[in-house]
Amino acid sequence: MVAVAPMLFAGSSRILGVPDTASAVPISVNKHLNKHEFGWCCRISNDSNAISETVTYPKYDRLLPCPSHKIPPRIEHLVVSQEGPVLQYICKALDLPHLFVADLIQFGAVYFALVSPEPPPTATAEQIRIFEQVTEPLVLQKRSSLKGKTIREAQKTFRVTDANQFVEPGTYLRVHVHPKRFPRCYEIDWRSRIIAVEESYVVLDKPAGTSVGETTGNIEESCVTFATRALGLTTPLITTHQIDNCTEGCVVLARNKEYCSVFHCKIREKKVKKIYLALAASPLPIGIIKHYMRPTNTAPRLISEGNSTQIGMLCKDCSRTLK
Repeated sequence: MVAVAPMLFAGSSRILGVPDTASAVPISVNKHLNKHEFGWCCRISNDSNAISETVTYPKYDRLLPCPSHKIPPRIEHLVVSQEGPVLQYICKALDLPHLFVADLIQFGAVYFALVSPEPPPTATAEQIRIFEQVTEPLVLQKRSSLKGKTIREAQKTFRVTDANQFVEPGTYLRVHVHPKRFPRCYEIDWRSRIIAVEESYVVLDKPAGTSVGETTGNIEESCVTFATRALGLTTPLITTHQIDNCTEGCVVLARNKEYCSVFHCKIREKKVKKIYLALAASPLPIGIIKHYMRPTNTAPRLISEGNSTQIGMLCKDCSRTLK
């Protein structure tokens, strides 16, 4: 069997094949396996019939220090065909250094599910065949790890937190080889950004260019992590609300789950008000500006104009001139 799964990025798809003969052997930090001995890969454009040349990736070493330049996303989807430690399997499957994969796991950039999720509509016939092969009822019945679980439950993804975690054939892996990075985190004097430290919460002046909490594929480079370290806390701070990465301003971080629930309750009861100061490119009309946000959880949120709340959620912005 050859394990093949889709990868979507930057408007294209990448396919990675992993033969059964890829047994688990120690990987040297400074020596990569020949990718042609392990599998094959190709890049497919938006036109599913147009195949371009093999993707070229940068040389991988460690995730730190954080690169100052932006790296295009790379997400790999794998279906495990040979049991063994997850770190060793990824090293062989993607031809990546041992320490680099260990860094990815520490960053929270590796996810797993006991059963592969359904391929997207753009999946090839081979990808669909592999999915059907590893999710056949007779195949799933033989896996003791699935006992008592529905298919939907087994397809739920979780972060890999242990490099030695054992993975069995049929396990799905999603590897964020190029997780979204936040180099701004390493430029900030975080202790100077702390506004208040109370028994139950901390108020932080969030810098622009940072994420309040963890992001998909990166649990390390966030305000929560760096503020926790700056204060020398043994218990990590907890995110209570979000503001955009590009926004600078106050955020409240809980020191325990109890206060996190209290703050969420205040938000639901509309006892928390956010005030934004924005620099406009051109003059705005003074007063209340109404618009409607379309009812979808998909980012970016779409704004509609109209006079009926049926278009979406009514939003009001108050515009005034500062003196």
